[in-house]
Amino acid sequence: QVQLVESGGGLVQAGGSLRLSCAASGSRFSITRMAWYHQAPGKPRELVAAITSGGSTNYADSVKGRFTISRDNAKNTVYLQMNSLKPEDTAVYYCHAREREPTLVEYDFWGQGTQVTVSS
Repeated sequence: QVQLVESGGGLVQAGGSLRLSCAASGSRFSITRMAWYHQAPGKPRELVAAITSGGSTNYADSVKGRFTISRDNAKNTVYLQMNSLKPEDTAVYYCHAREREPTLVEYDFWGQGTQVTVSS
């Protein structure tokens, strides 16, 4: 069972920056993908950014050029650097990890979420 511990959320003014961290522990196999999702009140959870173990990344259009996802494979930790924050970035941010067994069966794990609030 993979445990994900997030940190770094908080309150920031529009135009400011925050850095989220998510450390994964308890994995027995390769964590092939780590990602950040966010969920605003009354809205579905949406992908913000993802990164594979090989370093390939993809971003939601709304955050391209402002957010950067990075990963320390040795520490099984993923980071999300958020710059030029906007009020519409306000949401609970969830860390996600995908573990792949040698049989190629995959399992998804989620963190508990961290609140990011951007004031105008």
